[in-house]
Amino acid sequence: MERQRKQKGFSLIELLIVVAIILIIASIAIPNLLRARMSANEASAVGAIKTINTAQISYLSAYPTAGYAATLGALGGSACSPPNSASACLIDSQLASGNKSGYTFTITGVSGTPAAAYEVVAAPSVPNKTGTRYFCSFADGVIRSSVGAIAACDAAIPPLQ
Repeated sequence: MERQRKQKGFSLIELLIVVAIILIIASIAIPNLLRARMSANEASAVGAIKTINTAQISYLSAYPTAGYAATLGALGGSACSPPNSASACLIDSQLASGNKSGYTFTITGVSGTPAAAYEVVAAPSVPNKTGTRYFCSFADGVIRSSVGAIAACDAAIPPLQ
């Protein structure tokens, strides 16, 4: 009689079952991971707007003849010894570039000398992928949010909850 040898390893069916289980787990986990990333991007955008609002107040105090900063670049800057109205070094260089954590930031509505008003708007870089909400604020410091694009920030947009 011939003895049968035991096979070592897995059969093709066993490997396919393991792969199928891994794919099922991944199909459940990946959408949750993407939603978590969007939430983190939105939280970062809110924090960045708070930083910009605080920087605008500091800028206005330091340069009262200029008023509010007209650009993010004026709030940021790299030549900070000493800081000046064109390079105040109040925000980090990444935020001063206008792009951070999947959001694009712009300052608008600055006019006059000294500038007595400003608006800051944060829009997702890729809507429904890097974020689903748009955020804005102006000199009152209240952060507002909208699910649609924000052309101009005004008190009609509901405050962030």
